[in-house]
Amino acid sequence: MSSVNKAVILAAGLGTRFLPFTKAVGKEMLPIIDTPTILYHVEECVASGISDIIICVKEDKPEIEKFFTRDEEYEKYLISTGHKDYADLIKYVSTLANIYFVTIDKPVGIGYTLYQCKDLLGDDPFVVILGDDLIINKGGEPVTKQLIDAYETCHHPLIGVQTVAPERTKKYGIIKPGKVEGRLIEVKGMIEKPKDNPPSNYACLGRYLLEKDIFTAIENTKPGAGNEIQLTDALTKIDSLYAYDFIGKRYDIGDKEEFVKATIDLALDREDIGPAIKEYIKSIK
Repeated sequence: MSSVNKAVILAAGLGTRFLPFTKAVGKEMLPIIDTPTILYHVEECVASGISDIIICVKEDKPEIEKFFTRDEEYEKYLISTGHKDYADLIKYVSTLANIYFVTIDKPVGIGYTLYQCKDLLGDDPFVVILGDDLIINKGGEPVTKQLIDAYETCHHPLIGVQTVAPERTKKYGIIKPGKVEGRLIEVKGMIEKPKDNPPSNYACLGRYLLEKDIFTAIENTKPGAGNEIQLTDALTKIDSLYAYDFIGKRYDIGDKEEFVKATIDLALDREDIGPAIKEYIKSIK
């Protein structure tokens, strides 16, 4: 059995890039067809063997908690109206895992948000998923499972990375690599959104596997980029840190263009609508 069975999904961002929708609804509830993006994250955790999931949410947007809370009366109503398939579907969503919610009162950085989960996580290692990063590894292991397997081998905290084009390094936390063994990379340093001279083109892309010492590091981290407590800055204070060059296609679903691309790609993969969507795309002049 894996030693990693807890995860934190950070879903308390403002969602500014998707205004006006996100004025009333959390961006993680934006659906790809009929599936909120946050459900993809929860399913990724479950498929990776994680049983306990903490979701960080904004206090003024309770819809994520409502989505994952079981509603037996609604299930009964759907069954009574001949829609047992839908009743089974919403029951499935609410019984996937043990889900806990932490309410975030102010947007002051990923490091601050993660720190609010300290008591629930205890001394156990845990995965961190950023709500903007949807990663699909079609036909292969989920990215979270890849990180867990790597952790069971190296026994050090890990960052999920992939290479990005040089002109895009200024958008991400970029690692300074040391020794490389296959997909496992020793981390010698890290810079959050370097304006020039990035130490590599390995970008931190929304998946981490961390241990309890991250909380001491956060306590000793001053506000950085955007005057926020950045997780990237806190990670530089950890003694032994590695990165894992994961396999999978990553979408920044906080970006409108990337969100549309994810919607098209995942729609084409579906048996129920994929063929019709493909024919429609062919017909566009």
